[in-house]
Amino acid sequence: MLRLTKSLPSLVSSNAFVRRTYADLSKLSPLVDIDPRVHEALRGSSGSVVALESTIITHGMPYPHNLETALEVEQIVRQKGAIPATIAIVDGRIKVGTTADQLARLAQSDTIKTSRRDLAYVLGKGLSGGTTVAGTLLVADMVGIRVFATGGIGGVHRGGEDSLDVSADLVELGRTPVAVVSSGVKSILDIPRTLEYLETQGVCVASYGSPERDFPAFYTRRSGSKAVYNFDSAAEAANAISVNGALGLRSGFLIGVPIPAEHALDQALMDGAIAEALAEATRQNIGGKEVTPFILAAVSKITAGKSLQSNMALIKNNASVAAEIAVELSRIESGQVKSVSERESASSGICSQRVPVVIGGSIVDTCISVLDDDLKRTPACRCKHWTDRQSASTFSSVTAVAVSPVLGIVPGRSVVATASAFEAQLDNCVENR
Repeated sequence: MLRLTKSLPSLVSSNAFVRRTYADLSKLSPLVDIDPRVHEALRGSSGSVVALESTIITHGMPYPHNLETALEVEQIVRQKGAIPATIAIVDGRIKVGTTADQLARLAQSDTIKTSRRDLAYVLGKGLSGGTTVAGTLLVADMVGIRVFATGGIGGVHRGGEDSLDVSADLVELGRTPVAVVSSGVKSILDIPRTLEYLETQGVCVASYGSPERDFPAFYTRRSGSKAVYNFDSAAEAANAISVNGALGLRSGFLIGVPIPAEHALDQALMDGAIAEALAEATRQNIGGKEVTPFILAAVSKITAGKSLQSNMALIKNNASVAAEIAVELSRIESGQVKSVSERESASSGICSQRVPVVIGGSIVDTCISVLDDDLKRTPACRCKHWTDRQSASTFSSVTAVAVSPVLGIVPGRSVVATASAFEAQLDNCVENR
């Protein structure tokens, strides 16, 4: 019987059968400019780069706090051993990694808040824009970045059951395999309904460092809602992200990191400020993508700047956690460390292999395709395609059809060999690649 001799996490780290899919940077749109440092990191391992959004700079904070925060966040990522890649639109071009001059310009200019729906228009007109969570997710996936730090994502707006005002961030998370590290959902939104929507989109929502799985509420450490899972460490989060990629899943992660306790605001204070800001937005007939910037500014004014200080503190903390996860992801996928699953298996002494027991007779058809280019090119194992048919009741033989010279067989001819000999050849190919 043919069997894979390694567990999934092992295959992820060894890259024997499951190959990481990185973006082919040579085929990117000519409208995308990648900073040389980011480009070099992406060529080595996409896990070592942290994407950062630019709407925080263009629409989330007033000048000069926005510029100061952006520069500090990038420095924090570097200090943790990762490469920051602030994503923005400058003069009709997508920038993956921005210069200090470009950040300064974005911080002081009137730009367009750019999500997926806006990209073609903004680029086509040669304009500049700050990318939202959705816009940043799209570009990050385009170039192969899989960890992204932000303050808080958008969600279902209060009263969204009537207005149908649901952020595109949620839909993008459901179709983009990128992990977003944030302090949950902005507390001005309907958090329970947002979590329900994320579940529908297939997004894995996890708290960070909270055994009770408390989901944060941006300015406060607890929202009253629970995350589905919890990651105790950066290594745990990185392991899940790596396995997600190995499985080829196209949905992402939302990792909720609570604001540091010393910067958290009083829940009653924030509830009152948000209610007042929402009422003012209604009076002024503020709608669409202008709602969130308006309410954030109003809340900052009502709280005498306390909410702004908390906002700056939480994004810096999120960037630190995201960088730690990115570094761990890079180490796992480069083979420097074993995945969490491998370490637990080794320490427990439990074999991860599962051998089926068949009672009675059955026929098993197995088709194995080798996708790894290196494995295909190995002279001793030019494996292209196997199809075997065997009796599960006796396990005595394997009929190989259309086999390349693994057993010295001319492709297209049918032969019979012992299962153990065939299996030994396959194991040898994997171990010696």
